[in-house]
Formats: sequence, C-alpha cells, structure tokens
Amino acid sequence: MILTITLAFSLLVFINLLLLKFSCNKTAKKEASKKPVILAPFFDNVSENLAATGS
Repeated sequence: MILTITLAFSLLVFINLLLLKFSCNKTAKKEASKKPVILAPFFDNVSENLAATGS
C-alpha cells in the first residue's frame, strides 16, 4: 500500500517536472542600451527658479 502510494506520487512529480521543463516560454534577451538615461534636464540658472527665503 505504501509502496503503491510512493510510486504514484513519484510518477506524478516526475510528470509535473517534465511538463514544467518543456512548457516554459522562451523569451529572447534584449540587449541593453548603452546610452545613459537622463531623468531631468540640466538647468543653467538655478537661482532664478528658487524662491527667496529671507535669510
């Protein structure tokens, strides 16, 4: 009885692993861009954009 349950469980695990191995989607790897990513533009006159603090 225990041997039958063990064999059935092992067979199900083996089938599951085979299905997992062959059903995975293969995706093409994209090559990363070598250009730097600029998140904010550079400001020449930063002091004009700031508010007066009074100190």
